[in-house]
Amino acid sequence: MPDSSPSEEISLEDLTGTCRAIIGDNLRSITYFTESSHTQLYLRSDLDQDADLAGFTDLESRGLDGAPIAYRGSELGNYLYTIRAFEFGYLLRVLKNSRGVFITTDNITLQDFSEAYVAIKQILT
Repeated sequence: MPDSSPSEEISLEDLTGTCRAIIGDNLRSITYFTESSHTQLYLRSDLDQDADLAGFTDLESRGLDGAPIAYRGSELGNYLYTIRAFEFGYLLRVLKNSRGVFITTDNITLQDFSEAYVAIKQILT
């Protein structure tokens, strides 16, 4: 998936500023993606610039079509977002129609993830 400019329909500055305000110094990175492109909007200065962003984006974009549909009718309710746990941090994925955002973080609370989801979803709408 090539690195490309995201849709002009959303404010990338708003997205970055909002995530930084909610997550603070625990925010590691922000990536905006569609099925065919991705753009890293933010990367904390102490992190490796050579991370496999394309691999992460390829995996996370696979949910654009399937995740909301796959869970339709679940007793858990509608699909909202995905949190993935890793050895050194977490990934939050938020999808809206044919685009999405994932952020990576250090250890934060579930409340922080929920607040980030609400804010990201509003910006993507």
